[in-house]
Amino acid sequence: MKVGIMGGTFDPLHIGHMLAAEAARDSYELDEVWFMPSHIPPHKHAAGVSSEDRLAMVKETVKGHECFRTLDWEVNRGGVSYTIETVRMLQEHYPDIDLYFIIGADMVQYLPKWQGIEEIVQRLTFIGVGRPGTPLDLEELPSEIADKVVLADMPLVDISSTMLRERAAEGKSIRYMVPEAVFNYVHRSGLYGVQPRSAD
Repeated sequence: MKVGIMGGTFDPLHIGHMLAAEAARDSYELDEVWFMPSHIPPHKHAAGVSSEDRLAMVKETVKGHECFRTLDWEVNRGGVSYTIETVRMLQEHYPDIDLYFIIGADMVQYLPKWQGIEEIVQRLTFIGVGRPGTPLDLEELPSEIADKVVLADMPLVDISSTMLRERAAEGKSIRYMVPEAVFNYVHRSGLYGVQPRSAD
């Protein structure tokens, strides 16, 4: 079975994440995509809301998709979420799956700095998905890493979690920029400075 791992802070999960997951699944005929929210990401500041809230938003969004699942391993493990530790756990529990790791174009260039990257590229293939203004230039990478990165086409949507948090804090709408389940959860729970209210 071919499985794509979609890791991230998901603070909040937005339509760009969903497009990337679907593009990777479609482009490389993945049987499933597993969304794995991080507890504390090694490359970013602390998340704006709790890992429990971020996990809940992902679960509510993907539960209706026949090929998407949610894994809570990194949230439950606590601490900084290093990919190498997660990959080792995945392959220990699921030795027969063919692993792919889905990342944004902005992260491809940082792969040489990832902890344990030499081991990671021996264990899986990265699927890089494009973002506006961020070219995917594999020639900048060491060959042993570049050889384990493939590219997926997706519609370019200029939406980021940072922008969505700022919009929400300013009282601006984030509807249709996030999945409906996320929009309802944010408003029901009063996240990101939104006044709690019933789902529309």
